[in-house]
Amino acid sequence: MAKVIIGTKENPVRFSYANVFEPKSINGSDPKYSVSIIIPKTNSEAIKAIEKAIEEAKKDGIQRFGAKFTSGSNFKSPLRDGDTDRPEDETYEDSYFINANSKVKPGIVDRKLQPISNQTEFYSGCFGRVSINIFPYSAAGNKGLAAGLNNIQKTEDGESLGGKARAEDDFEALDGEDDDFLG
Repeated sequence: MAKVIIGTKENPVRFSYANVFEPKSINGSDPKYSVSIIIPKTNSEAIKAIEKAIEEAKKDGIQRFGAKFTSGSNFKSPLRDGDTDRPEDETYEDSYFINANSKVKPGIVDRKLQPISNQTEFYSGCFGRVSINIFPYSAAGNKGLAAGLNNIQKTEDGESLGGKARAEDDFEALDGEDDDFLG
């Protein structure tokens, strides 16, 4: 298993399909916490770190499952090309992505390392850093590498990808006392 932290203050990653507060079942599978991590292709530092972790995990897979672990057309890598695998979604354009998940709730903190528990504060579309583990698997004829989700740090807001605007973005604060307009 190879741990990697991707995203920096200058080059954050973007989060999509964020299911990090409640585990979700996908196609009847066990419920898991998950997030899609979008990495711009220009972020060479993150890509190099991921590629290094992938190579370490491949070596681990060969030790655990044998020399043919990485051979064959059905070998899956966690680093995917958004232009190839999600051409219809402009959010993934000119980017790579990794889908990471965990049975255990990830730690989620803000820029100052304060825990985020409010679900409106961390959402699909925000930016930050993420800690993941790349690990080998071989089960039921499927083999490859997967990404385990460890922890997340939100560093900045972004346009929501969920199709719904946040209430804080739709309205401005009103001055004055609370008016009892109903009575």
